[in-house]
Amino acid sequence: MSVAVRVIPCLDVDAGRVVKGVNFVDLVDAGDPVEMARVYDDAGADELTFLDITASSGSRETTYDVVSTTAEEVFIPLTVGGGVRTVDDVDRLLRAGADKVGINTAAIARPEVIAEIAHRFGNQVLVLSVDARRAPAHGEGAQPSGFEVTTHGGRRSAGIDAVEWVRRADELGVGEVLLNSMDADGTRDGYDLEMIRAVRSVTQVPLVASGGAGRLEHFAPAVEAGADAVLAASVFHFGVLTIEQVKQTLRAAGHRVR
Repeated sequence: MSVAVRVIPCLDVDAGRVVKGVNFVDLVDAGDPVEMARVYDDAGADELTFLDITASSGSRETTYDVVSTTAEEVFIPLTVGGGVRTVDDVDRLLRAGADKVGINTAAIARPEVIAEIAHRFGNQVLVLSVDARRAPAHGEGAQPSGFEVTTHGGRRSAGIDAVEWVRRADELGVGEVLLNSMDADGTRDGYDLEMIRAVRSVTQVPLVASGGAGRLEHFAPAVEAGADAVLAASVFHFGVLTIEQVKQTLRAAGHRVR
């Protein structure tokens, strides 16, 4: 039997507050990630992803507190990313209550850290976050797959082919890939299906599709392109869509959900 598709809300956290616009009217303090996590837990989310978008040393302690409090309040798995650079960072987040830890820039700078983390904690805790965008396949700045890895919120090219990077990370022992299309992110025009298919062709680890979800009809095609989970932020935060609506749509398309 196929593995159930996961539906995952994403909270962008800055110094302990959710920074994307939130509209849970009459339900929660709009900026409190712990309250939002509780609402999403009740709404049937399969997991939660917290991304510390500033990841400064000052905000890091707050992040540990938020993770710890959230882990005490909700019972769905938490993935935490942002500013993770070392094995010790992963250790602290796991001790604080994270179930999985996402790594991005530090792995680009020193890929060996993937193997170090996987060796110490097992690859099931390690998520490679890939912020990718379309790139020319030929000429200046070309990448063979037509997709490149970016840093700094998609503003800067890392000069790495995104598909090749995922293949290498798989070999180093990463346990899951969070694939965020920087071109689609925030557009609500749908996931980048071509990118999902390209990455799926080089790895069998679980693949989380991110970037572009706007309507119910966007989710099933992402799964059919190879995603094991679908992640979204603003459509859930603003109440445009609910977790249950997405799950019903996936069921209607013939996919198993939790």
